[in-house]
Amino acid sequence: MTAVRNVLISGASIAGPALAHWLHRRGIRSTVVEKAPERRTGGYAVDVRGAAVDVAERTGVLDDIRAATTGIAHVSVVDAEGKARTGFGTGLVAPGERSAEILRGDLVHLLCDAASDAEFRYGDSITALDQGGDHVTASFEGAPAEPFDLVVGADGLHSNVRSLAFGPERPYRRFLGSYVSIATIPNRLDLSGEARLFNTPGRVAGLYQTHRSEGAKALLLHRTEAETDIDRRTPEEQRAHLRAVFAGAGWETDQILSDMDDAADFYFDSVTQIHMGGWSKGRVALLGDAGHCPSPMSGQGTSLALVGAYVLAEELARQATPEAALTAYERRMRPYVSANQAIADPGLAFIAPRTRLGIAARDALLKSGPLLSFLSRFDTKLSKASEAIALDER
Repeated sequence: MTAVRNVLISGASIAGPALAHWLHRRGIRSTVVEKAPERRTGGYAVDVRGAAVDVAERTGVLDDIRAATTGIAHVSVVDAEGKARTGFGTGLVAPGERSAEILRGDLVHLLCDAASDAEFRYGDSITALDQGGDHVTASFEGAPAEPFDLVVGADGLHSNVRSLAFGPERPYRRFLGSYVSIATIPNRLDLSGEARLFNTPGRVAGLYQTHRSEGAKALLLHRTEAETDIDRRTPEEQRAHLRAVFAGAGWETDQILSDMDDAADFYFDSVTQIHMGGWSKGRVALLGDAGHCPSPMSGQGTSLALVGAYVLAEELARQATPEAALTAYERRMRPYVSANQAIADPGLAFIAPRTRLGIAARDALLKSGPLLSFLSRFDTKLSKASEAIALDER
């Protein structure tokens, strides 16, 4: 029997509630602390793919995920006047029963409901961690300090738990030379179940619409050689940065910039991976993006979070000590994580070619016979990465 009976989880997005669900199934009590004042809603589209589909099925939410898919069927690549240059059906990439696209907020809702036996504390965060032999004492902004058998950081790319236990983020970052912003804006083009992309060298502007959300989702991504701290500045400064990069670029970019000024869910961050030599220190462990963010360009962050939660809970229940459980968790997850981090660079090169020649070559490929072969090769890498872990039989 495991010595872990009481786990503190930081983060109530995807990895945190998924872990809380599986800990309860294994007879382990959990407390989930989340800095947001309430359950997160909205958000952009994410994928549940490969082994994560099996985890979703075992969690009991797969049918609900399939019922809540975005329904986006086609992607058009347009020119500055909005005329379609080329395009492709989304079913050509990761088709079939091993992939489902869902809005982040919809998935959060399903996972939090599945973890209803856990204690959720919204509007609070961890301020200090003090390890003392067989426990960790956590201090909070809004509650008295408490001891826990284990603390898990499931709190994303800029993890608070990682900062408290492992130090500053900088040594673990791998900047992929891009910044990305996403927001919900009015559906001025009357899109319906489709996405449109517009490229200039090193930049992409996109819009997509799903029946699961009001309005349209706007995306602005640009590549750069110089990493700055713009991802840690205020939203006002980030909006000004986007205007400096995208203003006058063509198509709907100026309208997107204007609409983002009023977007309630404006999101901006660097396209960054997290690479660490180890995901635990004593009785503090990292899960999902906090320990091994693959970046949005891999499309696999959600799947890594779901699978990691399942594996961590399984090993905590199986192993005799927390140390043995955390070692086994990392041993099983490390090859899977590495495979999925490795597909981020090709994804970035496809969505945002650096040069006009690169854009023309990508578009010509999409128009021509090699399209299926090209997407098939990408899908093969993605599919292999998404299945690169063996889940134990139930």
